[in-house]
Formats: sequence, structure tokens, C-alpha cells
Amino acid sequence: MSDRRDELRERARSARDKPSGIGPDVDISEYSDEAEGLESVGDVGELAEEDRKQMLQVGVTSELEKRSGTFVQIDDSIVYSGSTEEGVEIMGMDQALERYPWLRDYWWEALPVDADKYTAAVELDMGGGYFIRAKKGHKAKMPVQSCLYLSTDSMSQRIHNIVMVEEDAELHVITGCANRRDFGKGLHMGVSEFYVKRGGKLSFTMIHNWGREVAVRPRSAMVLEERASLVSNYVCLEPAGSLQMYPTAYLRGRDSVARFYSLLMATPGSELDVGGRTRLEAPGARAEILSRAVSTGGKIIARGHMIGAAPKVKGHLECDGLILSDRGVIHAVPELEGELGDVDLSHEAAVGKVSQEEIEYLMARGLSEEEAQSTIVRGFLDVKIEGLPDELSSYIESVVEQSEDRISM
Repeated sequence: MSDRRDELRERARSARDKPSGIGPDVDISEYSDEAEGLESVGDVGELAEEDRKQMLQVGVTSELEKRSGTFVQIDDSIVYSGSTEEGVEIMGMDQALERYPWLRDYWWEALPVDADKYTAAVELDMGGGYFIRAKKGHKAKMPVQSCLYLSTDSMSQRIHNIVMVEEDAELHVITGCANRRDFGKGLHMGVSEFYVKRGGKLSFTMIHNWGREVAVRPRSAMVLEERASLVSNYVCLEPAGSLQMYPTAYLRGRDSVARFYSLLMATPGSELDVGGRTRLEAPGARAEILSRAVSTGGKIIARGHMIGAAPKVKGHLECDGLILSDRGVIHAVPELEGELGDVDLSHEAAVGKVSQEEIEYLMARGLSEEEAQSTIVRGFLDVKIEGLPDELSSYIESVVEQSEDRISM
């Protein structure tokens, strides 16, 4: 194992300056990789009230009885980790690697350590991360929650996560990412690997609420076995600085299913480069990528890439965008790639503005122009996501509702 770790670190060193090839680049050297160490707490309720309020906005509650497990990391300190349900494990990544030597076999297996300088930086100077596991056959009754939080100005957070759903298990995960209210400049680099075993089901909901001067560079990949299913939801409706993410799902098992849903809003000064890629490698595999993007003056690049690499696979890609300001930009980049004849892949893309006829229709029924526009956009963002518990669906709806003040900008 030491030989493999040496090889990984050597590959990471060779990629220290390798750009991602998409979106704006970030100079990692402008950020510190050290922060004051924080003590762990016995209960999330012991955290500062202001921090708890920020965490609640991204779905992380201090009412731990409503979750089957909770993980909170502030900067590079794990301040809370624990499970309330047998069959679900959640712990810091360092602890997991020490407890389960077999976990090394999954380390950097879903995505390459030398993909770009951000993955390289995480390997060379990892500062935490979580391991979440649903054991074989266990169907979690409540969601697991994790929070990755920045509180130290000019800090670069470098984390490596692994989520594992074993055979015939079911798991719902909420990850909320945010920073302290008066936070300045920061960088978040998060590597996440997901492994869904035969017959397993995973829904993973990520809600971002970063500041205007925060650069965010998540790097994620998923591996699905036979009859495994994945629903990946991404919600970013708050003002953000620079965001770039392009997760990839590898459907390697027969009849596996992956669905990516993104709800995006870019305010003036924000630049969001968000997408999803699926590679269908086994007969009967199916995938869907759906994106809803709204620009009130910022820039959104909405990417989608489907690769049919096995017979009798099916996939659909859809990107819809609304531009509410003359300064707004939405660039849809749909890609379909068939490596053999017996595949069924399709896509739709549309970018435009709110229909004046729809606004006038609602105004004729008593709404103001701003109210009419807000109603239309909320309906546009109201994506019904299959397979989510009612609580998660309701929470996503509430996030969309809370975005009303930015819709009318």
C-alpha cells in the first residue's frame, strides 16, 4: 500500500500546476492552508449561534434526532461527527482510513489524483473530509447531514470525502457548504468519491451558500454497480463568487440509473460553471441530466455530457435558462457521444427571457410586475425530483421560495 501511496503523491506533484481546462483559474498560493485548530463539541447546538444560523440555511440542523448521522467541519477541524442510527457510519476521513485499511482500495479510484491542480492540492495537503457508509441491506430512515464550513479569511479548505452505499442499502445525504457571514476571501477544494454497490440507492443533495469572494472547486465522481441508482441534486441560489464543478458518474453495472438535477442562480459578479457527465458502460443503464439556470446579471455555463458505451442504454439531457438582466449570460453546452449504434441519447436546450405575455397575464389577475416575474421564475425552478424523502423535497422548495428577493433584482 505504501508503494501505491507514493505513486499517488508523485502523480499529484506532477499536476501541481495543471489547470482544469474549464472555467476561470485560481492561484492556490494566494490562500493559506492553515487555520487555528478548533476543539470538537459534544453537540452541534454548542456551536456559535451565528454559525448555526448559516448552517441551517444549507439544510444542516442542530436537531440531531432528525438525522441518522451528522458531520461538521469548520476550516480544517472536524468539530462534530456521530451517527444516531445503526447501519449508518459517519466519521472523519483520517479516522476511517485508520479503522478500515480496505478503504485504501477505493482511494482515488473514482477519479484521478492528477486530474488538475485542485485534486493534486487535496492529495498533497489534505485537511479533513468525511466517510459516510450505509451497511449492506440497511435502509436509512432519515437523511445523513454534513456541513463543510469556512470561518478563517483567506483559508483554502482541502478535503477528501468517500460515500459508500453497500449492497441493497439506501441512503439520503444532505451536504451543506457555507461560510461565516462576515467572511472575506476563501477557497474550497473538495474531492468526493461515491460508490453505490449492487442494488444500492443513494440520493445526494448539495446546497451551497458561499460568499461573493469565495472560489469553489469541487471534484466528484460516482461508480454504480448492477441495479444501483443515484440521484444527485445541486442547489446554488445565493450570491457566489467563482464556482466550477463537473461531476462524473460511471454506470458500470447492468440496469444502473443516474440522475443529475441542478438549480442555479447567478447574481451580478457571480460566475458559475456547473455540469454533469455520465458514462453508460453496461446494458440497460439509464441517465438523466436536468439543469435550471437563472441569471440576474451573473454568468452561468451549464454543461452536460452523456457517453453511450454499451448497447441498449438510454439518456436524456436538458438545460433551460432564464436571463432576467441585460448583463446576464447563460451558455448551455450539451454533448452527446455514442460509441456504438445501439444507444438512445437525446438533448434539449433553451435559453431566453421571461415571456411578456405570461407577465401580463398574471398582472391582469392582480399581481405587480415584480410579483408576476417572481412567480414565473419560482415555477421554472420548481423541479420535482424523484426518489427524495418528503422532508428533502420540502426543504428544496423552501430554498427556492427564499430566493424571491434575488429574482426581482
